[in-house]
Amino acid sequence: MNFKLIRTSLITFVLCFHLLPQFIFAEDNTEDKEDVQKMALYKKTEAITHIPWYYLAAIDQFEKNTQKETASEQLISIKIPDEKWYGIGNSIHNNSIVWISLFSGFGQDGDGDNLADPTNDEDILYSMAHFIEKFGNTKKDVKIALWNYYQRDLNVQTIMNIAKVFHKFDTITLEANDFPIPLQHNYSYKNTWGDARGFGGRRIHEGTDIFANYGVPVKSTTYGVVELKGWNRYGGWRIGIRDIYNRYHYYAHMNGYQEGIEVGDIVEPGDVVGSVGSTGYGPPGTSGKFPPHLHYGMYKDDGYSEWSFDPYPYLRKWENQARNR
Repeated sequence: MNFKLIRTSLITFVLCFHLLPQFIFAEDNTEDKEDVQKMALYKKTEAITHIPWYYLAAIDQFEKNTQKETASEQLISIKIPDEKWYGIGNSIHNNSIVWISLFSGFGQDGDGDNLADPTNDEDILYSMAHFIEKFGNTKKDVKIALWNYYQRDLNVQTIMNIAKVFHKFDTITLEANDFPIPLQHNYSYKNTWGDARGFGGRRIHEGTDIFANYGVPVKSTTYGVVELKGWNRYGGWRIGIRDIYNRYHYYAHMNGYQEGIEVGDIVEPGDVVGSVGSTGYGPPGTSGKFPPHLHYGMYKDDGYSEWSFDPYPYLRKWENQARNR
């Protein structure tokens, strides 16, 4: 028997067994480490400017969700237009803070090198915080600053909602989702996005219908804030939730709402928001014109416009994840 070979194999096995979890966890935690670095930068900027970190994080998240290209390839996604950063008239794009100041530019020096680099994470975040700081650091002040910067109500509302979620959970790592119907109930669905609809004129079906019995609980699929609640002649009793990825989740034809849920409330995956019904296609209270089901729609906003997209792949993914938990 070759004891030397056996001994070598055992040592190799033990080393692999010991190191494998480290490799696995290192890979799994890559994004978490990035989030930790971002949080450190948000809180450093907060300490300097007194702008709460969750507002800075929300602006960064909003920009990440809307920008085709980000300013930095490292951490921060905020992209400030060159004419705003350098100042109108600074055509050579000199990034000296003295030069930018002469042209009333937006850019500031966040890392102490006397330069305002629009691709430097610390400079970008400090510049945005410095801009907000001129208006103040209260919630109202931040909203005014955001309006002056973005000039669009939905952008301001979305950023403020993302900030609420980050503040409540004290983290930016919020990646969980859930299927909107409890798996123990009988339900069925297929891809119905884009199908023709007749009520109210010719239009397409902007969602997926999940058929279930009256009163089956309807759950939030995401972290977000309740943006809309009430009657719609098409959707009946419906509720809308805006998540931290600039997506609007639309739950319609419900039988009713979870007691106490109101516009402005923060929800997380699995929170019950209402129950399955067959309301809609008429004035308030109209019900029974079709079998009970949940109409689930998703809409994306890019900072300029909003459009419907197919939620079916997401529902399948979330359903499978829920089954494997």
